[in-house]
Amino acid sequence: MSEIPDYYGALRIPRDASQQQISRAYRALLRSHHPDLDAGRSNRGGPGTNPPPPEAELLRIMEAFAVLRDPARRADYDRRAMAEPAARAAPASETARNIPVRKVQRRSGPAGNTIRISPVRWESGPWA
Repeated sequence: MSEIPDYYGALRIPRDASQQQISRAYRALLRSHHPDLDAGRSNRGGPGTNPPPPEAELLRIMEAFAVLRDPARRADYDRRAMAEPAARAAPASETARNIPVRKVQRRSGPAGNTIRISPVRWESGPWA
């Protein structure tokens, strides 16, 4: 029988995490593991450790988010994980952590060197 990966451990969230906690954890981990932002860091695990390749860890995080963000796939994963005792994650108190989110108030002036990030809006058109 194949071993089921621990998606909750990959995202570092408790098993009872809300959709918002899952999304926040995913975004924070993508920022910390993104290859374009990792140029200055070497040997993430410290001296004497052998960390996994950054691409493999990033793919594991993306795969975990793809399963846990969909309620039906998450329920199916939870059922399979409970059926296999080796795949049970650590207690929520060991894996839970708060991810800080800062809300910036809108200023009534020129933005200067500020980058504005907004939600993606899909547009329909002849290319769709």
